Amino acid sequence: MKSTPIPATGPHLRSGFSAAILALLAAGAGAREPSIERLDPALDALLDADAEIEMLGDGFTWVEGPAWNAAARELLFSEIPKNVIHAWNPEGGMRVFMQPSGYTGVADYGGEPGSNGLAFDANGDLLLCEHGDRRIARLTPGGGKITVADRHEGRRFNSPNDLAVHSNGAIFFTDPIYGLPHGENDPMREMDFCGVFRVDPDGAVMLLTDEIERPNGIALSPDERTLYIANSHGPRPYIFALELGENGVPGELRTFFDTSTLEGRGAPDGMKVDAAGNLWATGPGGLLILSPDARLLGRVLIHRPTANIAFGGDDGKSVFLTSSDRILRFTRK
Repeated sequence: MKSTPIPATGPHLRSGFSAAILALLAAGAGAREPSIERLDPALDALLDADAEIEMLGDGFTWVEGPAWNAAARELLFSEIPKNVIHAWNPEGGMRVFMQPSGYTGVADYGGEPGSNGLAFDANGDLLLCEHGDRRIARLTPGGGKITVADRHEGRRFNSPNDLAVHSNGAIFFTDPIYGLPHGENDPMREMDFCGVFRVDPDGAVMLLTDEIERPNGIALSPDERTLYIANSHGPRPYIFALELGENGVPGELRTFFDTSTLEGRGAPDGMKVDAAGNLWATGPGGLLILSPDARLLGRVLIHRPTANIAFGGDDGKSVFLTSSDRILRFTRK
């Protein structure tokens, strides 16, 4: 895979940022050239062997939650430690889209206060997972935000992380503890578990499962009958599949793919599903490409922690990756 670097956007490192993340970024500075690991001939139908990867920008702290805004023809992504959402478009490059993005309080809120996962609903409204304000929010056409959901059974969420939108308007999202200033031991924590939830269009919130230690990335299958959930948990770095009934009621939770045998830095995190049902999931080494029957077709090896993925571009064939301190892009078939 060819690599085409562009000039850096300048350093954005924050003095109070997680030492562990900074160590990962430093280790990634000497990373090898990105490449494609072809494990199954079926990958040829999805990705050219010599696909070119571009770096659209770097020098950020930790970037996450990319989402393509088709109406504006631009990519949005979260820089969590800076509490900001950036936008990139082919003509204008980078700009600040929103700040603050996930925390609107006045006191310090630790190292990860900003928005995380982003998505657009059927109306084109932006939905945000907000760490600091601990909610799912919607950006209205007039520019103001409204709360979609911030609690379940009277208890505030931990820190909503990533989300997927159903065609009926329901929002599925994960709620680990990564955005709380003191993690699982934070005194502000009101839930003693990390859940996967559904918010219905009428605002009702349903707990789908509390069996996943650190639910993170989330995606729906094309028929919307399977919900994929990444578990960013060392002892069980699995991608799970949760079967959904006709009315969205959860059924069996099963292990879809175990990443523990794969070499490379990174844990299961963000994911997207293409129209054929293939799962493009970040994990060890960079990006995993899995068939609907859980065969690992190959990997895009970035050689640094890679957090999330978005499909976009005018033809929908661009693949955007948020990888540590940079934004990457390549084209799929």
